[in-house]
Amino acid sequence: MKSILVPVEDHATMGSVLETTLLLARKFSSYIEGAALGPDIAEMVAADFSLSGAVFDDRTRRDLLDHARQTFESFMTAHGVKRLDASETDTSFGWTGENLISDNGIGEYGRVFDVIAVGRPGSSSQQPRRSTLEAALFDSGRPLLIAPPQAPQQFGNCIAIAWNGASDTSRTVAFAMPLLKLAQDVPVLKIPGTRFPGPSDEQLAKSLRRHGVAARVVPFGETSKASGIAFLEKATALGADLVLKGGYTQSRLRQIIFGSATSEILAEAKLPIFMAH
Repeated sequence: MKSILVPVEDHATMGSVLETTLLLARKFSSYIEGAALGPDIAEMVAADFSLSGAVFDDRTRRDLLDHARQTFESFMTAHGVKRLDASETDTSFGWTGENLISDNGIGEYGRVFDVIAVGRPGSSSQQPRRSTLEAALFDSGRPLLIAPPQAPQQFGNCIAIAWNGASDTSRTVAFAMPLLKLAQDVPVLKIPGTRFPGPSDEQLAKSLRRHGVAARVVPFGETSKASGIAFLEKATALGADLVLKGGYTQSRLRQIIFGSATSEILAEAKLPIFMAH
């Protein structure tokens, strides 16, 4: 996990995204690249961005770009992260381009990074937008690190896997292998009521142990709670500081209509989430 892309936008949890990203980067001496997130014309028409009626002219675009870059570079400098140069081998940072990048652009550009870091989406205009997460998740082919509203104090010591036997969760586990090998504890939890045809939780744990991962199966008891909520409560009780969850086995439309463990976890998680599709 040597390269991490961070879409930078003015929302209430941007600080947590940067702090959580830095926790990951310091585990692997990674390069962190910031990119200013902004709307293209189609997104403006769709009204996903709220600009309070402001005319979106060149000056407005420049102001958004400058503010995003200052936010990103000021954070990195304040936390002792060096700007990338030819001799830099420790955690470093850089900035991409002189233009705003749309959600779709993040999904495309993210294909050459190991991880894309975003904030946990919310419903208010001051929270990260779900469209950013979905573009990065579906279009990049890369895993996401989804930061909670408040950054954790530690990261990756206890990683809880939400296992359902599905292919998207399998890919998430494969992408996360560098983190799993460093973890002190990896509880594998089979999410209630979300079983797909595929290997059992014990088979996954056995496979991970062959790689030296400290994996163990933790059974669920009976619960009347929604499956995603029950998983989060169990993971928190186990001391997890990172959650692995596959992203959207079913279609997005079906999940919007019926809900899912993924939607529940995204709505409520106070832990970072590592997710792939």
